Amino acid sequence: MEKLPAKTVERLSEYRRTLINCKENGKEYIYSHELAQLHHKTAVQVRRDIMLMGFSGIQRKGYKVKEMIDAIGRILDCKNGQNVGIVGIGHLGTAILQYFTGKRPKLRVVAIFDVDEKKTGREINGVPCYHVDTIPEVVERENIDLGIITVPPKFAKETAEGLINAGIRGILNFTTVPLNVPEDVYLEEYDMITSLEKVAYFARG
Repeated sequence: MEKLPAKTVERLSEYRRTLINCKENGKEYIYSHELAQLHHKTAVQVRRDIMLMGFSGIQRKGYKVKEMIDAIGRILDCKNGQNVGIVGIGHLGTAILQYFTGKRPKLRVVAIFDVDEKKTGREINGVPCYHVDTIPEVVERENIDLGIITVPPKFAKETAEGLINAGIRGILNFTTVPLNVPEDVYLEEYDMITSLEKVAYFARG
């Protein structure tokens, strides 16, 4: 299958999260318009996304929740899973580590990195913490594909360069510094200040 557009991948991930919640609450079938309402999308958009997966439902019952979860997984998840490393284990990095642990078995946080000697050389939330100087060897040894950056802004660029030079193929940047990466590295940047300002703007009376 060809690579899907980034927005489509984003929506499929959101659908799966909702479908997992539906399954845990005992729901076996769901209609496209129900999924659309839960995500503030149009039913047409949802059906279009589902068609891209080559998935179909039962006319009178809707889509089987479990089967749709599995179908999305076959598209989004790497067959053998992918390993993740987090650089920067301050409050944000620790929160992200705790949040991700156990959420997706195909995305495994296998290493974390920091410069604080009180953190390096031990496990945090069950994951070994290494000094940032060891990124190249740990990335190679642990076969890490994805890096999450939660360092102070002034270290963002050099951290990204270190990850890229070590062979990282995808970066999730939580700093406020925009990064430039090679074309063969996928970059996703999340700025909480921008998100909060957007919410504040639309919440004004």
